[in-house]
Amino acid sequence: MIWTDVTDIAIALEEAHPGEDNVHLRFTDLHAWVMALPGFTGKADESNEKILEAIQMAWIDERE
Repeated sequence: MIWTDVTDIAIALEEAHPGEDNVHLRFTDLHAWVMALPGFTGKADESNEKILEAIQMAWIDERE
């Protein structure tokens, strides 16, 4: 996975952090959690606020 694999990342985050508040989270935490996902190969400096926001929205949708 890389940063643009938003849906795959959201699914993996829900599996890894099912009890976390994915609405009121800090992007610094989200960034770290994505970087720690198994199979994630993106580089830390390749993300930005727009990508993190898209991941967060996909994660919220995944949970619903």
